[in-house]
Amino acid sequence: MRDNSSTGREALQLDVAALRADTPGCRRVIHFNNAGCGLMAAPVTDAMVGHLNLEARIGGYEASAARAAEVRAFYTEIAALINTTPDNIAFAGSATHAYANALSAIPFETDDVILTTRDDFVSNQIAFLSLRKRFGVRIVHAPNTPDGGVDVEAMAALMRTHRPRLVSATHVPTNSGLVSPVAEIGRHCRELDLLYLVDACQSVGQLAVDVAEIGCDFLTATCRKFLRGPRGSGFLYVSDRVLRAGHEPLFIDMHGARWTEPGGYEPAGTAARFEEWEFPYATVLGSATATRYAREVGIEAIEQRTPALAARLRDRLAPIPGVRVLDRGPRLAALVTFGVAGWQRQPFKAAMDARGINSSLSLREFAQFDFGDKDVDWCLRLSPHYYNTEEEVDHVAHVVAELAGQGRR
Repeated sequence: MRDNSSTGREALQLDVAALRADTPGCRRVIHFNNAGCGLMAAPVTDAMVGHLNLEARIGGYEASAARAAEVRAFYTEIAALINTTPDNIAFAGSATHAYANALSAIPFETDDVILTTRDDFVSNQIAFLSLRKRFGVRIVHAPNTPDGGVDVEAMAALMRTHRPRLVSATHVPTNSGLVSPVAEIGRHCRELDLLYLVDACQSVGQLAVDVAEIGCDFLTATCRKFLRGPRGSGFLYVSDRVLRAGHEPLFIDMHGARWTEPGGYEPAGTAARFEEWEFPYATVLGSATATRYAREVGIEAIEQRTPALAARLRDRLAPIPGVRVLDRGPRLAALVTFGVAGWQRQPFKAAMDARGINSSLSLREFAQFDFGDKDVDWCLRLSPHYYNTEEEVDHVAHVVAELAGQGRR
């Protein structure tokens, strides 16, 4: 899938035509909603449909037994993608499910501090507020720099002052193209021996993610976005030190633990303690295939191309009268957010849909701090991926310019 005929930077160029031929959806739509769901490649759907057909022919339990090696490949592929071992990976039905399981393993008490950023994902912020309501924890938000993104030194000072029970950061928030400096935050967490949870939902599959470099104790992600896997799939990374310390989810079942005596149980020694017995095996196999596909394409090449397409899109959108590009920060990923004067949110998205352009809306309730700072109630989010083309980028910008010129509410 890569053109390796030359060395250096050119070796990272992708065979975009071949990648698009692998992606049936490219023939129907301009898919700029990869931050919502990436278009699945044919090998992913083939793996899933093939397993469902096998279940129908021989039975569900029997099919999972027959495909046991392929199921185990999910763990080896994810581990290779983020630089860890299969024993540190747990399958999850979503990144939010994985995140909640990680939080449930932390024995919060009244007045414990959760230190996070103003750009943490909405569901994570709600989970913190729920913990505050139930356990009386305190939530502290580190300030941002004037240029956008968390002020790491200020966050480190808050770590030293509050000695938080948990530090949390979102690598790429859903409401902007910001790339947070999660490895820098992680270095301070390791120095102070603090638990560190990273939401990598929007970065896995478009950026290189290395848990050893980040230094996190937990990392959560979905498979449906830039990894181009099926919906209803994600994973949780759990560090060795968390496993050794005996952290386990609040509700652990017969897959995650052995019932060793009437009054006791023993949790699994691996991240499997964060899983449940029932698995959507076709989805697991699709996720394994999607991860293998991304690794074969090459995450370094993807990290080079995907944000570059987004940068091109921002450059095309910025001069359009009435369009305000909202992304801020020293490093930006492939999420492009912008507002359009004279339009309401639903009519504008409907107009994009009618032109065969897939996009997504972000609302203030998704990002109370960020959108409050920017004084916006909504924006449109466009998120290209490596299989999109420069011609598609230019066409989408042209459509936005046309619609902005109409100024219709």
